Amino acid sequence: MTEPTPLRRPRADQARLVADVVRHQIHAGGYPDGLPTEAELAAEFLVSRNAVRQALAVLKAEGLIDREPKVGTRVAVRKYDHGLNHLVGLKETFRDYGEIRNEVRAAMTVSAPPSVAARLAVAPGEPVVFIERLRYLGDLPLSLDMTYLARDIGDAVLEHSLEHNDVFALIELVTGQRLGGADVAVEAVSADPHSAAILQVPQSASLLLLERLAHLDDGRPVDLEYIRLRGDRITLRSNLIRGE
Repeated sequence: MTEPTPLRRPRADQARLVADVVRHQIHAGGYPDGLPTEAELAAEFLVSRNAVRQALAVLKAEGLIDREPKVGTRVAVRKYDHGLNHLVGLKETFRDYGEIRNEVRAAMTVSAPPSVAARLAVAPGEPVVFIERLRYLGDLPLSLDMTYLARDIGDAVLEHSLEHNDVFALIELVTGQRLGGADVAVEAVSADPHSAAILQVPQSASLLLLERLAHLDDGRPVDLEYIRLRGDRITLRSNLIRGE
């Protein structure tokens, strides 16, 4: 059997490869007792120790690992998986990680901006209910959610506690219908100074902006959300099937 040969690529390319694989391992729960040594990682990936050192520097700058002399390299934080296969609220998504609580920053009736009105199939300027929540997992702020609800449903939702309930669950409660599906778009955005302060991240840190329009099972659009998720603590995951 032929022995593998070292990767003959620029150091920056080698470092990126190492960083990507190690990052994935961390997110998958790997290295509970600390990362391998630089020499061991270099042998595993068939790259130079300088490339490994550069990769670890990237992961340290991301806040994923800590490196201390005579102690070694350990995982500093782990991310939480947020699945995209099912239409569930944050409390349902993270029920295995701990308690989700909501800081309600706004709950009011507003005139629907034209783009919001179009998505909710109401007339521009028609009253809709707006809710803004800062959502915590324990003491960790995870997301800043802005929600627009159709007026009749939103008014009924506001009669219930928003501090410990998902809006999805309340919609199903007040309508007596199941949510049928949602249109979802995700993009990376930089944290503006205000959002950065609220979510306790550096200014211009990467956030995941999730836009989601949820429908009742009869097809009626009822819930338009703009959710800023901390990119340093949340990984979006989905299972994909190749079509014909």
